Amino acid sequence: MKKLIAIVAALIASQAASAGLTLKVNDGKGWQEVKTAEMLVANNSQGLSRPDTSQVAKLEITGGVEVEVSADRDISSYRIRPLSRQIKATQEGRKLRFRLERPMYISVEINGDIYHNLQIFADAPLSKPKKRGKKTIFFGPGDHQIEGDSLIVKSGQTVYIDKDATIHGWIAIDDATDVSIIGHGTVLPRGRHEGIMVRRSRRVLIDGPLTTQIPVGASDSVEVRNAKCISSYSWGDGMNVFASSNVSYRNVFCRTSDDCSTIYCTRKSYRGGCRNISVEGATYWADVAHPIMIGLHGDITQNERIENVTYRDIDILEQNEPQIDYQGCIAINDGDNIMVNNLLFDDIRIENLRRGMLFNFRVCFNKKYCSAPGRGIHNVTLRNITYDGDLPNMSIITGYDDERSVSGITFENLKINGQVITDDMKGKPKWYKTADMAHCFIGEHTTDIVYKK
Repeated sequence: MKKLIAIVAALIASQAASAGLTLKVNDGKGWQEVKTAEMLVANNSQGLSRPDTSQVAKLEITGGVEVEVSADRDISSYRIRPLSRQIKATQEGRKLRFRLERPMYISVEINGDIYHNLQIFADAPLSKPKKRGKKTIFFGPGDHQIEGDSLIVKSGQTVYIDKDATIHGWIAIDDATDVSIIGHGTVLPRGRHEGIMVRRSRRVLIDGPLTTQIPVGASDSVEVRNAKCISSYSWGDGMNVFASSNVSYRNVFCRTSDDCSTIYCTRKSYRGGCRNISVEGATYWADVAHPIMIGLHGDITQNERIENVTYRDIDILEQNEPQIDYQGCIAINDGDNIMVNNLLFDDIRIENLRRGMLFNFRVCFNKKYCSAPGRGIHNVTLRNITYDGDLPNMSIITGYDDERSVSGITFENLKINGQVITDDMKGKPKWYKTADMAHCFIGEHTTDIVYKK
């Protein structure tokens, strides 16, 4: 068994969180306690969000480790999610024991309580910068208060955040090139604020941190990997893309009080369309709003485009959104004269929804956020999408008019509660639309919607 490299101390507070879960790990040399920390999430169970207390813990591992989670209450049931990880625990009274064979991000939930759970972020270790100087900003273990609450990173600089470091404030990469922010430390801004922002910059790497939000705006060639976002306040999106190109996400986690992942055109001070956006290996948990949201915001005078987008290997754990307009685990709400074209969603695993729908593809005129409907949604492939759970709300696919339509939507191997939905599936009456079997409404101004193996 490979050694456990390090155990991160408290992320936010030095005392155990009030959710009442404690954590120990064993690297083969005996059990060691890992301090956990409180982090606020949005409790939307009653329809109006309020902050609630979740727990987080961070590990750095190079191989398998034993994990023990103890509760301050009797355990009648438990879940370790994403369920696709297939992690089974051995229960002894108020203790659960299981193994993590490799780095991964999981949620341990006792007695169905998702708001007082324990998120464990197990990462592979990262190397510290070899050189320190003007080009390296180094945050060692402990608490750090950024002067003026903001750190502006300049071209060519590297920010290293030690695994035991907590930065109080926010970090912005503004009008810069060749910048890196690395390390498994925590960035905690004051109040409702993005933790790490990328604005009008090129060739940026963000690797490892935990924070509230990581928006990317008007930028090119940005890579975000092994990052985690948790938010509790209104409009607390996780990882936004605004008017940017060549942006990639690898192995990320978002538990958010608004959309987890978005792709928008002109918005705020960012102007332009979006091209070549990819996400591979993500866990999305939307306590409110959408796990994935594309479209909506743009400049109606520019006829902007969102194209060449890939989401692959995604676990969607939650959607709990009372407003029908803002449901959809995978949502494309096309407004502001935007053209959405050439999208791939591949290997998406959706767990039981509390309030939501699987798909919401609409060319729409949402007057609250848009000044015009979109120009169309075309050439979207959804491959190996699975849903297991209660019947969700009805999905929607609809255009706006003949010139602002939806076309070329292909479902390949869509599986709902174990049943593959295809145009020639057994048991479908000939006069039914295949979408009826998928509990999906196909509206007007739509063509070439196909369900196949």
